[in-house]
Amino acid sequence: MFGAKHNIQKDLAELRQQIVENSLELQAVTQDILACKGPRSELEHLNECGRAKISALRKCIERLDDYSSDLSDPQIYKEVNLHRESFSKSLQAFRKANIQTMLEIEKTDRVDLLASVSKVVGGNETDGTRHRTGAGLAKKAGVVSQHESVTEKMLSISRHLSDTTQKSAATLETLVASSVSVEGTSEELQNTAGTIQQSGKLLKKYGRRECTDKILLFFAFSFFIACVIYIVQKRLF
Repeated sequence: MFGAKHNIQKDLAELRQQIVENSLELQAVTQDILACKGPRSELEHLNECGRAKISALRKCIERLDDYSSDLSDPQIYKEVNLHRESFSKSLQAFRKANIQTMLEIEKTDRVDLLASVSKVVGGNETDGTRHRTGAGLAKKAGVVSQHESVTEKMLSISRHLSDTTQKSAATLETLVASSVSVEGTSEELQNTAGTIQQSGKLLKKYGRRECTDKILLFFAFSFFIACVIYIVQKRLF
């Protein structure tokens, strides 16, 4: 029996340590995301690390909740609720950091693309000015070559924009999934709080009933003793 209790306490200590470590690592990843300036692949890598920490932290809290149910320990119930509140806040911070960083990277990409387009257009105008001084055939050949070059560059920019849009959509899907998880966690916390409150009321009610039963039992026993004493006195005297 002592060995079983010792193993349970050991498992709880390890589980609490894992919760603290994963929570701190998730906060560190969130700070790295806020400090990320690109490229987008780095943000995606940080997102993968963050999702892994979120999954591990959620599993640890669920295991602690299982222990609280098995042991019926109100102190562990309270601890689980605190961890869930902290987890919800960390998840919201992670989501906000992703949105903020993604918007900054997209803004930087748009600026770079506009600069590239301006450079291409400016270069074409300069080339056109030089070609107007040449012969007619050379001028036409140069213009055709310029148009082909511009077309290729514009197609490249278009492909880049398409890739950016697809990656942004994937990131938004991840954020939406995270938002759903936050809402589910919030509802679960509200249900747990209601259950705990109801349990507290029932415990108080049973406590009052137990006190009343003891008082009634005491008076009944006292009355019985008085009756016995009375009968004995009557028989003896």
